[in-house]
Amino acid sequence: MGESQARAEASTPRVGSAAREAIFAQLADTGRSEQVAQRLTDAIILGVLAPGERLPSEPDLSRRFGVALITVREGLGILRDAGLVETRRGREGGSFVTGDAEHGGLLDARLHALTQVELSDMAVYFATILAGCAERAAVRATDAEAERLAAQVSGIDVTTPAAARFDIGGLFLELAVLSQSARLVREQIRVQAEFGPLLLLALDDDDTRVAVLGTSTAIAAAVGAHAPAVARELVSTMVQSLAEGLLTAKTRLHREEVRRDRDAADDVA
Repeated sequence: MGESQARAEASTPRVGSAAREAIFAQLADTGRSEQVAQRLTDAIILGVLAPGERLPSEPDLSRRFGVALITVREGLGILRDAGLVETRRGREGGSFVTGDAEHGGLLDARLHALTQVELSDMAVYFATILAGCAERAAVRATDAEAERLAAQVSGIDVTTPAAARFDIGGLFLELAVLSQSARLVREQIRVQAEFGPLLLLALDDDDTRVAVLGTSTAIAAAVGAHAPAVARELVSTMVQSLAEGLLTAKTRLHREEVRRDRDAADDVA
């Protein structure tokens, strides 16, 4: 087993098992390899599948998704063409998430392309969905589920931005699963795959990571105390804080671009 794979498998449990089950739940339309590719792409973007991690076998994916084996193979082919997974042969072979799956440059490009109004609007929608998940989780979660959530939060690692993004993204998915609403789970996965990686760029800031850890602990406590209004308010506050950090990052990128353009103009002159 390679060092990168060992690290990935060691860190994977930080995303709750329920969130992983949601990613690998059966597909509604069983005839489209694109759906297989999209679900696995979402899992990679969300950090449920970490760089270096081996995917379940093709027969296992076929069983979990409820699709034909050829559909899984076609879906994995789409991921290979996109550079998201690589296939290795031999006894220790299989399909593995590529080591460069974070795509930081792509995220910067997406951030640059979106206006502040668009980012703010996406953050509002994200907060609305996630706050609804937290509210329902506080109502529906059993004591055992609340204890597992608290244990997951206690293991959140904020020592580095990458670790924090992985763990906080996993917390968001777990809150969706604990809502016990299939529709909320699907929508949280969709909106988190679309906007989550951008939103979590705010965790590059040390103070933001520490603050988010404290809020995460309070959210888990609110779920355990069956306090839906408190859980909803805490999630809204967290997403607002992350959105403010994202807008700051957007401003920084703009300033860097202006500075590069000015330097290039000076060189020409």
